[in-house]
Amino acid sequence: MSYAPSLIMIQFLGWVADRPRTREQAVEAWHSCPHISVWEDAVVDGLVRTENDGRRTIGLTERGRAVLQRAETPASAIEAVYAFKSAPPRRAAAALRRR
Repeated sequence: MSYAPSLIMIQFLGWVADRPRTREQAVEAWHSCPHISVWEDAVVDGLVRTENDGRRTIGLTERGRAVLQRAETPASAIEAVYAFKSAPPRRAAAALRRR
């Protein structure tokens, strides 16, 4: 079974991939809301890793790169939008979490 990232996870992975970031930057930028645990989820799911390079730089793992690449394909984006628009609010949220 493949990993189905939420839209916020895709956004986070894109943010990490954009340029070198430190662990502190990630925690500060992405841990502002207790209901959005995207940083923690990415670590637990093996999508990002912290390098032991003195700066504690974070980066995508091979799995994280694959998830981001798959999510950036047009078919994935269309499916996510369709699932969100065609389902009642609770079902749409569940569909996005399964992605």
